[in-house]
Amino acid sequence: MDQRLSTAAEKPNVLFIAVDDLRPELGCYGASHIQSPHIDQLAASGLLFNRAYCQQAVCSPSRTSLMTGLRPDSTKVYDLDTHFRKTVPDVVTLTQQFMKHGYKSIGMGKIYHGSLNDKASWDAYPTVNGRGYQLPETLAGIRERTKGLDVKKMNWRQRSKLTRGPATEMADVPDEQYRDGAIAEQAIKSLRELKQSQQPFFLAVGFLKPHLPFVAPQKYWDLYDRQQIKLAENRFTPKNAPKIALTNWGELRNYSDMPAKGDLTDEQQLQLRHGYYACVSFTDANIGKVLDELQRLELDENTIVILWGDHGWKLGEHDGWCKHTNFENDTRVPLIIRAPGMQAQGKTSEALVEFVDIYPTLCDLAGLPLPAHLEGTSFKPLLSNPQRPWKPAAFSQYPRGRVMGYSMKTDRYRYTEWQDRKSGKVVDRELYDHRQDGAENENIAGQPDQKQVVQQLSAQLKKNWKGAVVPD
Repeated sequence: MDQRLSTAAEKPNVLFIAVDDLRPELGCYGASHIQSPHIDQLAASGLLFNRAYCQQAVCSPSRTSLMTGLRPDSTKVYDLDTHFRKTVPDVVTLTQQFMKHGYKSIGMGKIYHGSLNDKASWDAYPTVNGRGYQLPETLAGIRERTKGLDVKKMNWRQRSKLTRGPATEMADVPDEQYRDGAIAEQAIKSLRELKQSQQPFFLAVGFLKPHLPFVAPQKYWDLYDRQQIKLAENRFTPKNAPKIALTNWGELRNYSDMPAKGDLTDEQQLQLRHGYYACVSFTDANIGKVLDELQRLELDENTIVILWGDHGWKLGEHDGWCKHTNFENDTRVPLIIRAPGMQAQGKTSEALVEFVDIYPTLCDLAGLPLPAHLEGTSFKPLLSNPQRPWKPAAFSQYPRGRVMGYSMKTDRYRYTEWQDRKSGKVVDRELYDHRQDGAENENIAGQPDQKQVVQQLSAQLKKNWKGAVVPD
């Protein structure tokens, strides 16, 4: 173990950067067509995880699992309505653990899902200004739809549906007029205030983009030439994939310029891809502002910086959009960490890591005790030796009514069982060989020559995460 990781500072600060719907399509992940210089710079000074996975590919369950250190089957949070305090009321969240050991915890933007924030997890959670849409015609349309209605008294689903305009927008306005720009400004303000305190801090900054709608200042759209943007190569459902594995991407269809049924035109797909890329660059710029201020304040050398996207996202792959599946596109996430004294600067790890591993890792790096309830593994050793042997599998899941899809990523395969939630009976299976089919274009679970592989993986999946231990 690298002693410098624990002795560089008694109590390092934590800058915790969450990004909504950010898939690992960034310069530092080999995507040369994406302009993400600030995230790339962070990766160059930290450790990038190439095979990191969320526990469920949708906002609240994913964020809940990360912040509690518990998997969805333990939190019982599978949707966007259930608050974990109703199911595991006494759980100590990640930031609460830091607060218990002398840290000041400040959050802003989106850390938990929308209205499901947790007051007990923060010393302060400042309100951030800035709007989603900016164009007058879009705002006028929203005002017309909500005329005479008390939107504030509506639940988030009703409010969200009424206030959704087009799926994309570009406006020639300053960054801070959009909400993410305002979040960056608030993060900078908070850093300056925390600098004056003698108390170590945990600052959580949650950026909203590239979540729909894809709205960003025009200068970020101008970074990309529409003529150079390519559509997804596999705009078809995987061969032999069960219907239960797929979605109708209803999240996208809720926007005013998207079809309620049927496919998107090529032009619509290009527009959406362009908007997504613009939002990625907008968020990258906002992250850069916060990291620059951290350095200007001379806080960077004693601050753990971690950046994560809450789940992946489909941009036309598998004839789909959004998340809500167990495919690699949806469960694989960007994850970058930089810690004082770490050896693995500018390195990439191929270790299989999960979001439930973040809680124990940050505690480990800060020298805090690990609560007994945690269901992940600290990946602190990887910051000294990124290529050391690690867990044999990572686990995700997604519910479909009475059926739960349990998915396991191993070094070579993604194996998924769709199980009846009461009886445990397997109603469908998926198997993708990532050595032969990294894009998961053909489900080979039913092929006779894969019978033994399916049996082995099924036995491994049955042992679940408790059987996926890190070798000594």
